Amino acid sequence: MKLRKLATRCALGVSISVALCAPTLSHAAIGALDLGSYQLHSSYSVAATELSAITWNWDTGTLFSIGDEGESMVELSNTGTILSSMTLTDFADTEGLTYIGSGQFVIAEERLQDAFLLTYSAAGTASRSTLQSASIGPTTSNIGLEGISYDPVTGTYVTVKEKTPMEVNEATVNFNTGAATVTSLFNPGSLATLDLSDVQLLSTVSFANSADAGNMLLLSQESRVLYEVNRTGTILSQFDLSGITPAAIEGVTISGDGSIYLMSEGATDSLPSIMHVLQPSPVPVPAAFWLLLSGLGGLGLIGRAKRNVNA
Repeated sequence: MKLRKLATRCALGVSISVALCAPTLSHAAIGALDLGSYQLHSSYSVAATELSAITWNWDTGTLFSIGDEGESMVELSNTGTILSSMTLTDFADTEGLTYIGSGQFVIAEERLQDAFLLTYSAAGTASRSTLQSASIGPTTSNIGLEGISYDPVTGTYVTVKEKTPMEVNEATVNFNTGAATVTSLFNPGSLATLDLSDVQLLSTVSFANSADAGNMLLLSQESRVLYEVNRTGTILSQFDLSGITPAAIEGVTISGDGSIYLMSEGATDSLPSIMHVLQPSPVPVPAAFWLLLSGLGGLGLIGRAKRNVNA
């Protein structure tokens, strides 16, 4: 409906949806990321325990998550409903998950620091020993590979090691040969966090054509903060997670509309996991816009009155 026609009908009280005539809130078009503009939008209980990593599938528009016990992988709606699941066998300590396109995912194990290429099949089963894999680092203790994110622009990955020391690395992986080359992007010590829990590149979403294309989200579970940083580790924006939940938040991803999804374990191992959704604060439409509508509506009334007089 054209703006002037809408204004005239609102002014005349012509039957029309009230929502069109009343002041509304709208989200600004997201061309760049600013975590300072985000707020907690909602939290959803997920009917699965100890979920850790989460990733967005841009082909299906759904989310996928994996538990740190490595027993299954689940597909989720944006409200946390389980849509499908896949059984995994022989995995251990699966803390990283990223979507790479065409129904394929990469799973990362923390202690062994190995990555596995998986084609998701709803209601299917995958055994660790049958999947193509590559080593991203040497075997370590419970301070190893915590997160992995695919860069569709370069075909490489960014990984984070939890602590002792914390690391943010770029990895080139060939799953056909099992070879991987890993180089440091920057020293995350400058972030002053206690650990690193996950990473999400922004090149997987609509920011790919913006100034934020090469940036990433970095999550710290222990410091309870989410950062946006560039490839040299400069903090560009941040979000304080301390007021969301006392439970551990271990996974982060972002969808095409700019919504940020955080995966949290339940308060105990037996309680459901919780998915938290962050979205930019709504931006009110300027009052001048509604004055304009009123003015246009008034002009419409005046024009009609003139026509009635001249008739």
